[in-house]
Amino acid sequence: MIRRVKSPSPGVAPVQAAPVEAGLHGRVLDHLGTAICGGELAPGAVLNIDELVERYAVSRSVVREVLRVLASMGFIETRRRVGVMIRPADHWNVFDPQVIRWRLASAGRIAQIRSITELRTAVEPHAAWLAAQRVDHDAASELVGLAAKMWAAGKAGDEERFLHLDIEFHQRVLRASGNEMFVKLQDLVAEVLTGRHHYHLMPHYPHEQALQLHADVAQGIQRHDGEGARSAMVQIMEHAFEEMSSIWEQAHLTEA
Repeated sequence: MIRRVKSPSPGVAPVQAAPVEAGLHGRVLDHLGTAICGGELAPGAVLNIDELVERYAVSRSVVREVLRVLASMGFIETRRRVGVMIRPADHWNVFDPQVIRWRLASAGRIAQIRSITELRTAVEPHAAWLAAQRVDHDAASELVGLAAKMWAAGKAGDEERFLHLDIEFHQRVLRASGNEMFVKLQDLVAEVLTGRHHYHLMPHYPHEQALQLHADVAQGIQRHDGEGARSAMVQIMEHAFEEMSSIWEQAHLTEA
């Protein structure tokens, strides 16, 4: 059955993991995207362009551009005699950083973090192995220095600096792999690490073992020890799973 629903009320702002884009287009896009990811606009719901124009006090051209972007993400489709319909989640472009941001801002936050962590577990250890084969001396030295800065920030409890360094570390490993498809995942890593920090899903003081493992990855890459770098990165991913396991279990019990 096709259900026609009203657009989400702009009077209640969605929880946001990052600042919205500037301008009217960004405001409407951010609100609708978050509403779709959060289930406020469920699959099968039909959006009315005139209602969106009135509700958000924007022009039809702004609404049409927003709908074009949502369609490119797989969120909506236009059906003849029906209109603009919300599509199920299995049609979404889940690799789009903005989609990830919206999902992290929704009730499905834990499931989103889990899925990206599983993806990272499959990719980043091999990226570390490749980096050990392909990295040049300067890049390897910079990675070792970055791990040292992470250690200092973690021990000092400087969460903002540690987050910035942690994101940069994992992005550098992906880039050093020399695999252009791995490199494209660096924005996803940034989004999930930022999301964990934003929603207080990371420890205030990183565990010393995790800090040491980052140093081990960097040193393994610098020594061109692919297996050592891969093993240390596997342990980093396992450690991330351990940190999140109690949260996932609690979310599962709540849903049950």
